[in-house]
Order: sequence, then C-alpha cells, then structure tokens
Amino acid sequence: MKLASLVVRYALFAGIAMLVNLAVQRIVLSGGDSMIWYAAAVGAGTIGGLFTKFLLDKRWIFNDRETAGLQQHGEQFTRYAFMGLFTTAIFWGSETAFFLIGKTDFWRETGAVLGLTVGYVIKYQLDSRFVFNRMARG
Repeated sequence: MKLASLVVRYALFAGIAMLVNLAVQRIVLSGGDSMIWYAAAVGAGTIGGLFTKFLLDKRWIFNDRETAGLQQHGEQFTRYAFMGLFTTAIFWGSETAFFLIGKTDFWRETGAVLGLTVGYVIKYQLDSRFVFNRMARG
C-alpha cells in the first residue's frame, strides 16, 4: 500500500474509532454528570474505540489474514491492547486536562480528539512493530 493511501486510511479509521469512543461517552454521560459517570464514560468509550480500531487496523491497515483461531486472535488483541496502554494515558490525560480547564463537553471532546490523535500516531508505530508483524505473530 502506498504511504498516502495508508495515511488516509489510518486517519479515517482513527476518526471512526474516535466517533465511536465519543458517542459511547455521550451515551454513558446521559446517565449523570458526577465523576463516577465521567470515569465510566471514559472507560466505556475507550473500550468501544479500541475494539473498533483493532478490527479496522487488522484487516485494512496491516492486512492481517494469517492469524487464525481464537487463541491467536486473543493473543494478538492482548498485544494490541497492551500497546494502547501508553497511548490511552496520553488520551485520558489530554481529555481530562481540557475538561478541568473548560468544564464543557466542547473542551472535553477537544482534549479527547487531540489526545487520541497524538496517541494514534504513536500507536501505529508500536502496532506495526509488536502486534501485526510476522515475528510478533509467531
């Protein structure tokens, strides 16, 4: 795949995962506005975005068609999620900082988009090296 196509596709999928993440957050936040609801929303949104991005990346970015079976998929998803721990910290930190500064959905979501963007750039590098390369798959 050409670099330009890869960048466009990866950015599109990152955008889709961000939308899933933020949509799930809004749904959870409709239940209340306490810090418990906020933490639940961030967690649920992260999980929704993670699954979405994994499925899109696996097939359309890294062209992984060799992984087979529940055990291999599970191991691969575990590596994918583990690589996301650092980038999730960037995302959560940015989203929380912006929310504490602006105290509105606009500020929270601006921080989320900024944090997710930085995180996805780093995550691509980690995933290509440790998750979706032939050596990582065994």
